Amino acid sequence: MRIAYVSTYPPIECGIATYTDFLVKAMARTPNELHVISQNGAMGEHVHGVYDPESGSIAHSIFNMTVKFTPDIIHIQHEFGLYGEFDGIAVLDLIYRFKSTKTPVVTTFHTVIPKPDYRKKMIVEVMCRELDAIIVHESSHVDLLKEVYGADSSKICLIPHGARTITPAQDAKAKLNLENKKVILLVGYFRPTKCFDRIVDIYPRILEKCPEAWLVVSGKMRGLEYSEYRNTLFQKIADSSAQDRIEVFRGQFPQNTFDTIISASDVMVFPYSAGAQSGVMAHAFAFGKPVVTSDLPAFKNAMNESDCGFSAATDDDYVNRISELLNDKELYDRCSANATRYVREKISWDIIAQKTLEVYKRFDVNYPRSRYIYEG
Repeated sequence: MRIAYVSTYPPIECGIATYTDFLVKAMARTPNELHVISQNGAMGEHVHGVYDPESGSIAHSIFNMTVKFTPDIIHIQHEFGLYGEFDGIAVLDLIYRFKSTKTPVVTTFHTVIPKPDYRKKMIVEVMCRELDAIIVHESSHVDLLKEVYGADSSKICLIPHGARTITPAQDAKAKLNLENKKVILLVGYFRPTKCFDRIVDIYPRILEKCPEAWLVVSGKMRGLEYSEYRNTLFQKIADSSAQDRIEVFRGQFPQNTFDTIISASDVMVFPYSAGAQSGVMAHAFAFGKPVVTSDLPAFKNAMNESDCGFSAATDDDYVNRISELLNDKELYDRCSANATRYVREKISWDIIAQKTLEVYKRFDVNYPRSRYIYEG
């Protein structure tokens, strides 16, 4: 098949860009022809940066580039705001343009809002009605699409967020001057819903239970968003009674640096107050790192399915669960092994690519005595 992806793409700083990068690389290991149509600044083989996210002609630019490849199927990665003003309403224009050519359109919804405002609800309702297939990562999103947005359940496909199969970087702690430390890692974009400040606040209590613990806060702002939260977080670190045992790594890390930071960690913590799937959590699984998460439904489901850590509802829960993982080697090793097994058996990118390809094949035209041939 000839598949066209509409998405942000590296080096653009965006979780969806990273998601699409890993999905496309896994798809490239199948005998299919792939093209990515993205924002200006995207780079890579068969990657075409054609539009400005603030442009008023997004649908026109994407459509005109995409049809040059006469794709068999279009796969749009959706997040509000990726497709221009008014919550990215241009995505509707884009879908109708593709429908006019009778090209099947699949969309992955990376966010499904339980209580949307009028415009967001209208956009998703129309998308659900007009799309040929819908992919979501969480079972709760399946329910929301049906109950809140009126989606046809036969269109919805539940495919988890993928994770790499990878070996942790060698001597990672030595490279980062973290030898002989039990590293608690908070990593990702600085924003209020990540609640990194909560772990900074309780960290002195963790030290009482595990004196070898060392807290690493690693990330940056996305663009200039949430500078006030970042400043508040840094001030909390400076004011902490344990500030001499907290280290901050800042930067837009290239993949090898990001991998080294995760490899150097012992436990990764996700105290988020909002959200669903987490690309960073998928990286934690890939590196066999036990995790402690908030009690968001999607996170609790991930812990139940993977058995590689714990969910926490209260500060006491966070303190106790993190300390248990750092102090109990048998527990730690079991959770670590479960994480890598979960990736290998359930959510490796090759598995996710095959599941996604099965969705595409629903719409593949089987011409008599023909087969698609492509060598990348």
